[in-house]
Amino acid sequence: MPLDPFFSERLRVHRRYLIGQVLEAARKRVAGWRALLWGGAGAATTDATPASTDQPTVRRTPQGRADPQKARARHRRAALAWDRKELQSVGTPGPDVRTTEHEVPVPGHPSVRVRMYYPDAADAGPVPAWLSFFGGAFRIGGVDYPTTDAANRRRAAEAGVAMAAVDYALAPEHRFPTQIEQAHAALVWLHQNAADLGIDPDRVGVAGTSAGGSIAAALTLANRDRTSLPIRLQLLEVPVTDLTGRHLDLRATRALGIPRFIALRELSSVARTYLAQKADRRNPLASPLLAASHAGLPEAVILTAEYDPLRGDGAAYAARLRAAGVEASAVQYLGVTHDTAIFTGALASARRWHRDVIGALRRLHED
Repeated sequence: MPLDPFFSERLRVHRRYLIGQVLEAARKRVAGWRALLWGGAGAATTDATPASTDQPTVRRTPQGRADPQKARARHRRAALAWDRKELQSVGTPGPDVRTTEHEVPVPGHPSVRVRMYYPDAADAGPVPAWLSFFGGAFRIGGVDYPTTDAANRRRAAEAGVAMAAVDYALAPEHRFPTQIEQAHAALVWLHQNAADLGIDPDRVGVAGTSAGGSIAAALTLANRDRTSLPIRLQLLEVPVTDLTGRHLDLRATRALGIPRFIALRELSSVARTYLAQKADRRNPLASPLLAASHAGLPEAVILTAEYDPLRGDGAAYAARLRAAGVEASAVQYLGVTHDTAIFTGALASARRWHRDVIGALRRLHED
């Protein structure tokens, strides 16, 4: 169906951003060639006006090289500011629920912070728990982002479950498999400390959005092959399940007027940031769709969006699970895009998405 009118202006801005990224990358390559051919002569002049007026000027060294750490820091500050504005303008604030903070050790990797969100029902005894992983292309985001925090609060309160939000490390400072090892350590910790945390270890699910969906799906594989701890259900929202890009559905991007090469470039950028080696794209813990077997995994609920190239990843993953004898449902929301779930203050489809998520979370209360 046609794209919901709500997204029209957002699409125009997003297209401009993507094109600006391509032009900026081309400008960097030209500057690099000039530096190589003429020993850096003129390279420092690349502090000129950025390719898009929406993009900040990138500070450069005297040799013309951008400082990647400072650039990432600026990008993340901008993303956090954008997220805060989105919650205020088109989102729904979360209720005041009880939260606790925990630091979980991860053998051989940085420890990971886990924030627990509790419903009122937690005072009456152990409640089901969902281990939750945020989205952000593996390189931005976190449990402190306003829309993520608000969603966890609403989900805990409305579904009557504890949300255990994992603040996994971001790439490229920490690359794969750090995030998977942190996720697995968090799962083990959740089970080992269930009594103290006030949760029912036999009613645990894993949930993730976008990149977080990849981590959640990979965690079910790691758990099956290492620890076999009870996981009742996996809830995957617009997940990326194949970093080779073979299952991207580029009809979605064409319908948005985004050229194929730009969509592929974006996925390639995500994979390069997250993975230390190109060969890791075929590692099942990076691309869960490519696992040799999906037998014995938890039942899955997968939500995708019509105008999202990752709809192909979600559909293919559901099909692979079903072929392995795993119960899996896949629902595609028509007329909407990848980030629909955050727009509950302005979009009917987002509110329906939220209600469907609450229904899935509540299933952990069932016998």
